[in-house]
Amino acid sequence: MRRRQFNRLFWFSAGLGLASCQIATSSSKQSSVEQVNQSNDLSIWWQQGFYPEETDALETIITEWEQKSGIKVELTIIPQKDILREMESALISGNLPDIFYSGIADLTIIPRLAWNNKLADVSEVIEPLKDLYSKSVVSGVNYRNNLVGKRSYYAVPIMQSAIHIHYWQDILTEIGLEQKVIPKDWQGFWQFWEQAQENLDKSSQADMYGIGMPMSLSLDTYNNFEQFLEAYDVKILDENGQLNLDDSLVIENLTAALEQYTSFYKNGKVPPESVDWDNTGNNVTLLSRTSLMTVNHTLSVPGSQRQDKDIYYQQLSTVKWPNKPSGKPMRFVVEIKQAVIFKQSNKQQVAKQFLSYLTKPQNLQKYTQGAQGRYLPVMPKLFDNPFWKDPADQHIKVALQQLQRTRPAYQVFNPAYGEVASQNVWGTVIRKIAADSWSSKQATNLAIEKIKKIFADWK
Repeated sequence: MRRRQFNRLFWFSAGLGLASCQIATSSSKQSSVEQVNQSNDLSIWWQQGFYPEETDALETIITEWEQKSGIKVELTIIPQKDILREMESALISGNLPDIFYSGIADLTIIPRLAWNNKLADVSEVIEPLKDLYSKSVVSGVNYRNNLVGKRSYYAVPIMQSAIHIHYWQDILTEIGLEQKVIPKDWQGFWQFWEQAQENLDKSSQADMYGIGMPMSLSLDTYNNFEQFLEAYDVKILDENGQLNLDDSLVIENLTAALEQYTSFYKNGKVPPESVDWDNTGNNVTLLSRTSLMTVNHTLSVPGSQRQDKDIYYQQLSTVKWPNKPSGKPMRFVVEIKQAVIFKQSNKQQVAKQFLSYLTKPQNLQKYTQGAQGRYLPVMPKLFDNPFWKDPADQHIKVALQQLQRTRPAYQVFNPAYGEVASQNVWGTVIRKIAADSWSSKQATNLAIEKIKKIFADWK
């Protein structure tokens, strides 16, 4: 019988927040990890999904594989807020699972693990499926191993996401505005939402803010600002993955991006609590109708409302990003959610067999659909499934359009950039502008100083 441990589950509940249920203490979690490493079972650590259906889908796939292979799996589910800390502890102690998956690891820890020769090469999993994956997805798991001095595939793509803008269509209509008049140019777009707050102030929704943008140390702040950097054509790294922070145009555009992003807070268009939000703050604020719109790097907001057809199809909406300030079409920073196998595992071949089974198209479809469309498929053929082709689904429709023009995250080009995310450089300087009244120039200088130090210290 497969065993599943839960270490404090947090599920997005009723679309309004997080329901908490402590199932196992840290001490019991640690003892379970030790037992896993002493057993003959395949050990998997997996990040808790936002919805029970996501975990259920994974368990179904695992059960089917167990029956086919005759191999038992020990699955440990860990909440997002704990999983990287648990992994760092495991790296120190040596009590590592065979397989690891986290929806935030692609931006933080995986590039470093590949660079430091801690991950198994999974080319034999990727190569048979290479033609099924999109090229951008495959490039997103091609990391450089510093010990062997070359790139290879050190992770297996599971799902992907870009960044989305959601808003309340019913409230927009109530205050006399319409989706069809939302401007497509950069300045006009953001002015529209600032104007919307002025309309809100004169309506029955006077307590609602126009924009729900995080200004905190949350990873959402990092993700949102990475997209703003793309909008302002700020090339932090050059084509060879080297820092580009002495370029005067890069510095100028970085300052402009910080000024624009934080102007929403300084102009009173963002809830003051946004300086202290965690990764759910913008979701909760939108779904509690405290903000009219928000920016989010997954489709978790509409996904949490999928069971309420009126909210999902009629009240909530998703709108395309505007063009860049330069007038050029927006390009999107795509995140590839990926699973890895640790090099120290003595079950590498079995782990590869499991990941090969998991990445069969029908299984990836089952798992991604279980995630309620929060993430998108990594194989183009999966978009032919009726789940992704509903013409009335504005959320998925817009998300698929945005996948037509993407680039990988900088971590793929240089693993040192993972430390920029881990240390949340953007969240740090944005919060200093919002909460401590720093100037955008001061924040730019601190960001450049921090990033240069990260790269100088990189090993």
